[in-house]
Amino acid sequence: MAKTIVVKQIGSPIRRPAIQRATLKGLGLDKMNRTRELEDTPAVRGMVAKIPHLVEIVEERG
Repeated sequence: MAKTIVVKQIGSPIRRPAIQRATLKGLGLDKMNRTRELEDTPAVRGMVAKIPHLVEIVEERG
């Protein structure tokens, strides 16, 4: 079973650069306080690292 992380959106994409909004969409987040369970890969970790002010890692599973 692959390791996963639970990512929660904590910030609004309003008045943020387009690349940050696109990164949120790439993670599958679109509204405040939504969570997604994603596979723990370097690509996903990199996306989270680019927007730490908009998302947080709630839980690591696996």
